[in-house]
Formats: sequence, structure tokens, C-alpha cells
Amino acid sequence: MAHYSTSKVACGDAGTSSHSLRYCLSRLTMLMLVFGLGLPSAYGIEKIYLDSTDLNILVDENRLFHMIQIGESKVAIKLTTQVQHPDIVQFPSPTIDIPGTINPNDTAQITHDIWAYGKSPGHSEVTFNATPAGAIDLSTVFMRITVMHSQVISVISYIMGWIYFAAWSVSFYPQIYINYKRKSVVGLNFDFLALNIMGFTMYSLFNCGLYFSPEIQSEYLNRHPRSVNPVQLNDVFFSLHAAFATLVTITQCCIYERESQRVSMTGRCILSAFLVVVLVAVGLGAGGELAWLDFLYICSYIKLCITLIKYVPQAYMNYKRKSTVGWSIGNIFLDFVGGFLSILQMTLNAYNYNDWISFFGDATKFGLGLFSLVFDIFFILQHYVFYRNGDEKKYDLDVKA
Repeated sequence: MAHYSTSKVACGDAGTSSHSLRYCLSRLTMLMLVFGLGLPSAYGIEKIYLDSTDLNILVDENRLFHMIQIGESKVAIKLTTQVQHPDIVQFPSPTIDIPGTINPNDTAQITHDIWAYGKSPGHSEVTFNATPAGAIDLSTVFMRITVMHSQVISVISYIMGWIYFAAWSVSFYPQIYINYKRKSVVGLNFDFLALNIMGFTMYSLFNCGLYFSPEIQSEYLNRHPRSVNPVQLNDVFFSLHAAFATLVTITQCCIYERESQRVSMTGRCILSAFLVVVLVAVGLGAGGELAWLDFLYICSYIKLCITLIKYVPQAYMNYKRKSTVGWSIGNIFLDFVGGFLSILQMTLNAYNYNDWISFFGDATKFGLGLFSLVFDIFFILQHYVFYRNGDEKKYDLDVKA
């Protein structure tokens, strides 16, 4: 009686005309939907999801995946696939018909078979639309499909990834061993070490932040709702291990003979500039003026800048000394193997997925890899061609001493 009385007063304010009656009925219907039925329960379906969000298939291959429906529907619903690149992937049956039921079972689980056909190499996103519109929330129902030329190339690329990961991880130890064997760090440039520890610290912050922080992960997914986290566990391990190995080398510089070597004024100015940028970014982040995800991006940009310049001090020092004694050539060979396999992997992937846009479009990754290879070749020439005799004389003096 109380609820009826309230509705009567609301309608009374609007008058007794047919327009007022329609107004009252529409308001009442809206209240019932919002406070009583709710949209999902009004149609009966509780949830729809795919059994996989990432699918890899070959060209001219059909692959089966499933859409799982929780709860039966009160009305007939048609789901239609929306393919980002129809020239890459196609669906022989692009629609799914969900029948209506008079007495729906809210806990019923229904599986729909969906076949995807790989037409040409590439990447494509697939989403779904519902008719009638708004029948069910499909905002989280999507799939990333990758169509490739060859599974063998994919496996080779995967193996290459682990090989260059191992090569880069081990590349720090020849320098540590040489320092230990000689009980000296003369010939190892301190600017290179200082830039390296700064770079790997920034890289570690970026990887750990995106991998361990739920808040930052949420920020990333809000900006890129259908993307996966770009940081994997091996990225975290590599960056932390690289920072640790560099710290070990810096410790050797404190306890072994180093003559008058120290970080140059130029190196200190560069590091100070990077440090100021980091401190300002931290302050803005703490004050809520800068998202922490953007802070991590700034850290990654600093790492990229350092990668571009960190080899220059060592190459110049070798030139001035006319010797590479104290600078590990083993480190260079492993770095060269890692860089070469990295670029080769990018090339194989570009062919396998017909994704040359990513290959040349990612100028940063490709450019840095190529830049590192150029310096590795230059160091090899310094060691074996330019200063070969100087190395032998200098090494003999070190051994006799």
C-alpha cells in the first residue's frame, strides 16, 4: 500500500492527461529495470566468455575454439563476429544464434563451437556484437588471432629468443672474470659502468613496476584494453641480473687497481641530468600530477638514451690508449651473438606473420639492436686489427707486474 501511494502522488503531480500517464509508466518501467530486474538478469544470460583470448593458426588452416554461455536467455539473441582484418582471418559461420527460453536456467552452461580460418599471415582482433543491442555485456569478449606461414619458423624464433636471452645474461661475466684474474680494472671505462648501472636500474624499475604492481597494470589495461602485459618474468630477471652483475663489476673497481681512472665530468653531468629528470618525475607522481605508468615510460626512455651513448666512452678510451687490454672481448662476442639473433628473430617473425610494418615501424628496437652490432664490430676491429700489437705488449707488462 505504501508503494502504491507513492506512485499515485508522483503521477498526480504530472496530471491526468494521456501524456502524463505515459510519462508515469515509463518512469515506473525504468525503476523496475534499475532496482528490480537489472539488464543481464532481464535477458537471463549471466556471462559469456571465450575459452582462449589468443589463437595461433596457419595459413589455410581451420581452427576450432569455443564460446561458453552461462545462463539461458529469455529472448532470442544473435551474436555477430566483428573482424579487424577480414583479409587475414575469416569465420565460415560469422553469427551465433542463442534461442529464447520461457523458463531460463540461470546456471546452465552452454558451449558454442566457432571455427576460424586463416586466410593470410598477420594479426587481427575479433570482437562480438549482440542483437538486440545491450542484450549482454560483450566488452570483455574478444580474441587476438595470429595467422602464420610456418609453425617451424615460430619454434625456431622461440628458441632464438632464449638463446639471445642467455647470451646477453652471460655476457657480463667475462669482464668480471678478467678483472678478477688481473686484479685490475685498468682499461675498463668507468663512464661505461656508471651509465650501465643507471640504465639497468631504470630498466629494472620499468619491468618490476609493470610486472608486480596491480595498480600500474590496471593503468596499462585501461589505456590498452585488449593488450597483454608487455613485461614477462624473463624481462624482470634479465634487468635485475644485469644490474646485479654491473654492481659486482663496480665493486671490483673499488677493490682492484684502477690507477687514476674515475667517472669523467661529462659522464657526471649526463648522469646528473638523468637523475634530475627521475626526481622531478617522482615528485610529479607523488603529487598526483603524473601517472605512475608514465613515470615508468620515462624510465624506459632514459634506458634507451643510455644504450645509444654508453659504448662511446669505452671506444674512445681504447683509441686513446691504443689498446683494449682490460676490456673483455668475450663480453663483445656474446653481446654480438645476442644482438644478431635478436634482429634475426625480428626478421623471421616479420616474414612469418607478414608484419614488416612492425619490423621497420619499431625504429627504436631495430635501431638500438643495429647500433649495438655496429659498436660490437668496431670493438672487435679495435681488438684484433687496430691495436693488436699494443694489446700483446700491454698484456705482457701486466702479467710480469
